[in-house]
Amino acid sequence: MTIRHRPSRLAQLLGGAAMIAALAAPATAQTTLRVKPFSDLRQLDPVTTTDYAVRNHGYMIYDTLFAMDERLQVRPQMVERWETSADGLTWTFALRDGLAFHDGQPVTAEDVVASLRRWAARDGHGSLLNARLAAMEPVDGRTFRIVLNRPWGLLLEALGKPSSLVPFIMPARIAATAPTTNITEAVGSGPFVMRRDMWVAGSRIVYDRNPAYRPRPEPASGLSGGKRAGFDRVEWVIIPDATTAAAALQRGEIDIFEDVPPDLIPLLRRRPGVTLMPQDNVGQHMVLRMNHLQPPFNDPRMRQAMLLAVNPAEFIRAFTDDPELGRVCPGFFTCVSPHASDTGWPRPDPERARALIREAGYDGTPVVILQPTDLPNLNAFSQVADQLFRSVGLRTRVDAMDWATVTTRRTNREPVANGGWSVFFAGPAGLDTMDPLPHFPLRANGANAWPGWPQDAEMERLREAFADAADPAERRRITEQMQRRALEVVPYVPVGQLALVRGMRSNLAGVVTAPVNVYWNITRN
Repeated sequence: MTIRHRPSRLAQLLGGAAMIAALAAPATAQTTLRVKPFSDLRQLDPVTTTDYAVRNHGYMIYDTLFAMDERLQVRPQMVERWETSADGLTWTFALRDGLAFHDGQPVTAEDVVASLRRWAARDGHGSLLNARLAAMEPVDGRTFRIVLNRPWGLLLEALGKPSSLVPFIMPARIAATAPTTNITEAVGSGPFVMRRDMWVAGSRIVYDRNPAYRPRPEPASGLSGGKRAGFDRVEWVIIPDATTAAAALQRGEIDIFEDVPPDLIPLLRRRPGVTLMPQDNVGQHMVLRMNHLQPPFNDPRMRQAMLLAVNPAEFIRAFTDDPELGRVCPGFFTCVSPHASDTGWPRPDPERARALIREAGYDGTPVVILQPTDLPNLNAFSQVADQLFRSVGLRTRVDAMDWATVTTRRTNREPVANGGWSVFFAGPAGLDTMDPLPHFPLRANGANAWPGWPQDAEMERLREAFADAADPAERRRITEQMQRRALEVVPYVPVGQLALVRGMRSNLAGVVTAPVNVYWNITRN
């Protein structure tokens, strides 16, 4: 085995001199795409958090080995070719020629292996890969090998996973960071380069076109294909107030408005120069997440009470009356999933919920609701939850903050008296809740689980069984078992499915249909 020698840090800096000069040089007639993102960016590590703001940032600066196209098929991206041994155990991959990081250094097999190892230590698909992994190693500078201990037909799906956590490829020196420690550098090989010197938290994030990026030759499709930057610069402009953002879109001060609230859709639909389109092609699976470590929801009876108390239709109505934008979806898999089922699903029963709360011996411990005031759907859901919890006999405290702060606060595992929390709402992408493998809200692996930290060996056993099952009927049987188990342990409470809308200037063309907001392929007419 040959491992390519890595250049010194000085050589890296010198090797990136041309890149730095190109970015620092004054732009001539620079074109800029201005986007109001759904949330601010507070950290840079796409491995340590499922925050979609960080994931979307990742798609700006990193590239992936494989990617999902608009038909949800996995296609090669950084990989040029691959082959599999006759027994299905050895997979050999060759990278495309000309891949380079933003510091000017070539992307090597060593970088790939280091990145995959760090990702696999935190991700659900990655843990399944690790359980089946005999070896993963560079072969030469552009070739790496994955050897499995048993055949696994989902390897390419894991490497091309589109949402949290995405196996982005970063330099080995950065990927050497412990998977529990946030990286602080933003060095990828993707179509845009983050301007760290221009990043102002709460104000804007700036990305410049990567002059060294070599797109794939085929057209962009979903998250795959040629990532061609149509603008010299993309700015994420942080505008917490939706009405202010709508006015900026109408005046042409911003080009794209992510997550348009339903009450502003009729207004923007009538405005010349503005068009509306679905934000993604799958939707959001809305969840009420409870803290399994701390009272009162460390008692499963309390979590079962919430499942009985919640009427998803009330939450949906608080956000939208449009059936195209919101619908009830009883079950732990998103509405459009082939595994969606209402097996065993209970009707709302507030009286039974109150009885379970009494049976659990609830002692009046405050239920702390983390309320993200800058996300209209989660803001509305939090207010409904406050009233609902009080109606079944719980004491509540609503802590208002922006979503970026929620994603930090929810990592606190302490009691509420020490800054902890009880519940928060979130909207995982439908692709993340389509089946048990990417479904991070359904994971029950304790300390390594999504904040809320449920632990249940049976749920994890069923997930492993699903990963090994090849027959669709057997997979369906397993997901039915998972649903019944989830009704007992209640890792979270589903509260319906939402379809989000994106507003944009009508002179933009080439916006990609994908489950993630990406900003390559866009041009201005």
